[in-house]
Amino acid sequence: MRPYLLSLPALIIVIGILYPFFVGAYYSVLNYAAVNPDPVFVGFRNFASVLGDQIFWQSVQVTGVFAVVATAVETVLGVGLALLLNRSSIIGKIFEKVLILPLMIAPVIAGVIWKLMFNPQFGVLNHVLGLGNTFDWLSSTNALWSVILVDVWIFTPFVAILVLAGIRSLPKEPFEASEVDGANWFFMFRKLMLPMLWPYILVAVIFRFMDNLKVFDAIYVLTAGGPGVSTRTLQIGAFEDAIINLDYSRGATYMLLLWIIVFITARVLVSVLGKAQRRAAGAES
Repeated sequence: MRPYLLSLPALIIVIGILYPFFVGAYYSVLNYAAVNPDPVFVGFRNFASVLGDQIFWQSVQVTGVFAVVATAVETVLGVGLALLLNRSSIIGKIFEKVLILPLMIAPVIAGVIWKLMFNPQFGVLNHVLGLGNTFDWLSSTNALWSVILVDVWIFTPFVAILVLAGIRSLPKEPFEASEVDGANWFFMFRKLMLPMLWPYILVAVIFRFMDNLKVFDAIYVLTAGGPGVSTRTLQIGAFEDAIINLDYSRGATYMLLLWIIVFITARVLVSVLGKAQRRAAGAES
């Protein structure tokens, strides 16, 4: 009896996750909407409608660009910050504590703060950078790059902390032996540290890429998907269809297609992570 009681919380969590998923999948094959409270089965008609919509593919493009660029920048900056923080110094230790502050701010609050800073009239960024009051950070041309900037500001510390933990867990003997042999820092980083750090870096990439594919809160606060469709991600599209337009089946279809994209991407990245872990352990050449 005790094993069943101990597994009960996990079972409740699994049910809480799977039940909404199957309800959404069920809605995606109906024509359920506020104007049609008595839905009927329509098969894959919603999928054909969504996949044939040019706005959907624009949302896929925006989501892909956001996820790839934000993850790449956060990874590069995070690894650089981790290398700097690994050097023992008083300033480094202080900065290490300050680094987690963006992670302590909810993305919605961070979005509100940055939206005020982006304001062309009284925003602090235009004033500090000397751009006057003519540069619009959230215009159709700049909006996507501005929301990427906000995401980078919030989540680069996450990558840095994860990679820093990886650096401090590495064995010291290979580095000491290389230093005795006269190897410089760049050689040790490229030949010793980076291969052993790949699993940690890939874990950070997986977390951030999956999260960026599902981004909603900060973008919705900053632009609500606009101007036009310049920052309309798949999550924003699902929200507009299901909540604003009250077309629940179309919104569920958006989310199911997003789930398929995230699932396939996760499988590929986890496979790459497994190979990197085996290579770092010396089990694979």
